[in-house]
Amino acid sequence: MIPRYTLPEMGAIWSDEARFGRMLEVELAVTAAQARRSLIPGDALEAIRARAAVDLARIAEIERTVDHDVIAFVSQVAERVGPEGRYLHLGLTSSDVVDTAQALQLKAAGERLGADIAALVAVVVGRAREHAGTVMMGRTHSVHAEPTTLGLKLASWAFELDRSRGRLAHVFAEMATGKISGPVGTYSHLDPDLEAEVLASLGLAPEPVSTQVVARDRHAAMLATIAVTGGTLERMATEVRNLQHTEIGELAEPFRAGQKGSSAMPHKRNPILAERIAGLARLLRGYAAAGFEDQALWHERDISHSSVERVALPDATILLDYMLVKMTGLVEGLTVHPERMRENIERGLGLHASSRLLLALVETGLSRESAYAAVQRDALRAADERRPLRDVAGADPEVTARLDAAALDACFDEAHLLRNVERVIARLDRLEEPAHVRR
Repeated sequence: MIPRYTLPEMGAIWSDEARFGRMLEVELAVTAAQARRSLIPGDALEAIRARAAVDLARIAEIERTVDHDVIAFVSQVAERVGPEGRYLHLGLTSSDVVDTAQALQLKAAGERLGADIAALVAVVVGRAREHAGTVMMGRTHSVHAEPTTLGLKLASWAFELDRSRGRLAHVFAEMATGKISGPVGTYSHLDPDLEAEVLASLGLAPEPVSTQVVARDRHAAMLATIAVTGGTLERMATEVRNLQHTEIGELAEPFRAGQKGSSAMPHKRNPILAERIAGLARLLRGYAAAGFEDQALWHERDISHSSVERVALPDATILLDYMLVKMTGLVEGLTVHPERMRENIERGLGLHASSRLLLALVETGLSRESAYAAVQRDALRAADERRPLRDVAGADPEVTARLDAAALDACFDEAHLLRNVERVIARLDRLEEPAHVRR
């Protein structure tokens, strides 16, 4: 991923130094297990431990000749160790090292993403509680529906993020899987007990039945979950973008001192973070599609997945890390304009009360069809004439014959529509409970 979207901690997990460092970690764990079984001399293990190190420049130099990065890596480390280097990679195939090292990288990436999304959930929950009673217009089909609150909108985001938090934890736990089972998974050179010991020392589980590689359904599920999480962030970003429209003006993403929105128009304050997050979510969906394609490898393995994963796995985790951190800052610094929310509600002429008016007429004994026709007639007239629905309905004999002034006023009582919001906001308490006791 380009530096613009790479944060330091996640970027470091996917650096060449980290990749070859993890591969060396696997090699050292295998040689230690082999030494305990007297498969290699103990003094060779000590020499390997003392002198083994990664030299990226030398690996690159060797790879230019052999055109195989794992061979180049093993050759470089063995060269540095000296004669005892011949005991490195003994009985292993390349994928034993690559897949297991990759699992270590993904485990670290998953831990980083878990911390990111936990921080975002906490910020969203905090702002949802803060704005539990901040009344705004709810919209369906981009048209005024009924009033809601900003807190309720944010609470919905919080629960969706929490679901992604659980999914990410699950798929990254599945990704903490390695294999030391040889060229086609038959343990032809090293026994299963050695694999179990090595992987346990690395904090990984063994693939129950492997081929030359760990099965790629795990990777596909992980990339799909990352894409779904990106979709949640895009949903949040899209709402901010919409509510930052000049004509709406209810929310605005942070705009720091000295920031500029346009080279030509100094008045511009654009939702650039939200737009960026929405755009990057498209990339995450693309990586998910590539992960699906990688599942069907030929026979015990081909390398059609390898080139894809060198790009998709780092990029997807790096991007999601970036998006989560940026969205946390966006929500934390979100500017809220309650006065514009109120203006927009009033601009709606009370049309949002049509459903309450309909029910009130039905409760008087009028058929639903007749009540609907009367309210629709008055609502369309109010919209066309730009008059409050309360005034139009109050002048409609069919309505006033059944509802007196007090009953009509009650239909336009905003508090009645929002009477259960506090009970819904209280559900946020669940997100502060330990995961294993959540309802």
